[in-house]
Amino acid sequence: MKRLFGTILLLLFVATGYCNGPKYIFYFIGDGMGPSHVLGTELYLGEKQGVIGRPQQLCFTQFPQTAFVTTFSASNGVTDSAASGTALSTGSKSRNGRIGVDADGKNVFSVALQAKEAGMAVGVATTVCINHATPSAFYAHNFDRNNYSEIAQWMLTAGYDFYAGGDAKCSDNERKELYGKAEKQGYAIARGFEDYKSKAEKAEKIMLYQKDVATEIPYTIDRAEDDLTLAQITEAGIDFLEEKSDKGFFMMIEGGKIDYASHNDDAATMFQEVMDFNKAIEVAYEFYKKHKDETLIIVTADHETGGIVLGYSHEYRLNLKALERQKVSVERMKEILLAEKETTWGRVNELLEENMGIAPRKDKSKDEKVTMDSDLAKELSFEAMHKLNREALLSWASYNHSGTFVPLFAIGKSAEAFHGVIDNTDIPKILRELKGFGTGASETK
Repeated sequence: MKRLFGTILLLLFVATGYCNGPKYIFYFIGDGMGPSHVLGTELYLGEKQGVIGRPQQLCFTQFPQTAFVTTFSASNGVTDSAASGTALSTGSKSRNGRIGVDADGKNVFSVALQAKEAGMAVGVATTVCINHATPSAFYAHNFDRNNYSEIAQWMLTAGYDFYAGGDAKCSDNERKELYGKAEKQGYAIARGFEDYKSKAEKAEKIMLYQKDVATEIPYTIDRAEDDLTLAQITEAGIDFLEEKSDKGFFMMIEGGKIDYASHNDDAATMFQEVMDFNKAIEVAYEFYKKHKDETLIIVTADHETGGIVLGYSHEYRLNLKALERQKVSVERMKEILLAEKETTWGRVNELLEENMGIAPRKDKSKDEKVTMDSDLAKELSFEAMHKLNREALLSWASYNHSGTFVPLFAIGKSAEAFHGVIDNTDIPKILRELKGFGTGASETK
């Protein structure tokens, strides 16, 4: 009954002209970000200040409208990012592994494409490769999310104004060919934020990537000073898109490495990724404050990853501050150890203590020789990370996705349309209602 009332209320808003739809739409997707990812980050920030609770709340958790979102796919109660991305972009359920097609395999079209057809400027951004599952669901159609080369070509077919994140995942020759075609279609290829600023004014359309070719932006915890950040990408997107159309813009911005860190059960790295995601949202929020009557910001997730539990064993407490000792991601720790090759256990423990704040093999003789290979480097890195997680008194259910609710937070024009318990397919449906875009189904194309 509540759901029906909410739908009727929304239709009344549209029918009576209460709102003509937001002119500027920010659609933030924290890949893998469940409720405990969000709350855990805030509790971690509190413990770093010596306080129990949430003295330092994330920007988006203070948004006035909230909802719980179901994420199941057409093929399973636990979704993957392809099916969930399709649901979030098109409003149609799909089978796991599929991009931009419904459960019957028919092409379905994203609200981003409809925004473009309505004359809005459009941007798609991420911290992982630009042809990864979530971003590609906003522009591509494919029966296999791993067909990266085919999917990348859809970027040019969609012809959006702004793409940003990690480089397209494909062979070097395929990437070179793709970017060559892009330049012929009017795209400038910018390498890093400073290069963006030098090229943006004269560019018809733009693709913004790392300074050097890389299919991912580094984890926040591993980031170098000149690495591209999601906040910079958001700033660039606003700067570029705002000037492109008097009808406003639509921008999807994914914090993709929240998911990557959670697949590793790497809590310290994951909390840093949520904080970095929040910084990008803060950029959008500053824009919102200047355009309150025209801007909508939505923050949600495609699914939860890892089943993180804020608590462990029989103890009714947390010790999240322990994670502050971890200075690199578990993936970077593996690389550091692997670079040692022929070494000693004393050196191994020294590196683990320096970078992870803990050494798992103190029983080994300091001078004992060890030959480092990929498997051992991974084993030692993960062993140290899990030991630190236990000290922090948190745990993980798995290295994979779960089927739990994910949160949604919204602020701005028509944000009240998002409330209660909704499905991920409802989000683009509501956006279509607000903007008067129609269904977005394949039959309309």
